[in-house]
Amino acid sequence: MGFRLTPQDPTFYELFAASARQLVEGAGELTALLGADGDEREVILGRMHEIEAAADEATHAIIRKVGGSFVTPFDRADIHALAVALDQCVDLMEAAVDLIVLYQVDEVLPRVAKQVEVIARMADLTHDAMPQLRSMKEMGAYWVEINRLENRANKQYRRMLADLFTAKKADAITVMKHKDIIDALEATANGFEHVARTVEAIAVRES
Repeated sequence: MGFRLTPQDPTFYELFAASARQLVEGAGELTALLGADGDEREVILGRMHEIEAAADEATHAIIRKVGGSFVTPFDRADIHALAVALDQCVDLMEAAVDLIVLYQVDEVLPRVAKQVEVIARMADLTHDAMPQLRSMKEMGAYWVEINRLENRANKQYRRMLADLFTAKKADAITVMKHKDIIDALEATANGFEHVARTVEAIAVRES
């Protein structure tokens, strides 16, 4: 790595932490949705929209900080890529919540709860990893665990597809609704893996 001045200003790390907090809050709302009734679901959806808006603002704050900074803690393109990847995870969780509410799905597939547990764990790990961006040390355990969880999510996704397409007396519209939901959850898990890969790439370049 070439010589680089590392600023003492902690603002970038604080902004990434603020962005990652939206992941944890979004995962909390997604979890709460599974046990909620119709009226509660509308309230949860409203909170999810607020979280998504806060995530957008956190992303814009990072990008504004990049534009106004002479020196950044690591490459500007990497900062932008990580900020966008974090925001995308919130967007994907919001999509899953939106679909469950809008489709008026009374009961999700049995394995959905396990998939949401994996997503919530990925959100916690990602949030906990953000302070480590300061030193880029000992982050390997983070992206290794995220990869393991994403593999687990992939397996559960395939099992849900199998359950869905082999269910007896399932009408086509119901199948389509459930498939859209589990696709959104799968995309969310993939989104967290993309964040981890982005962090790994940054760590490699900065080592």
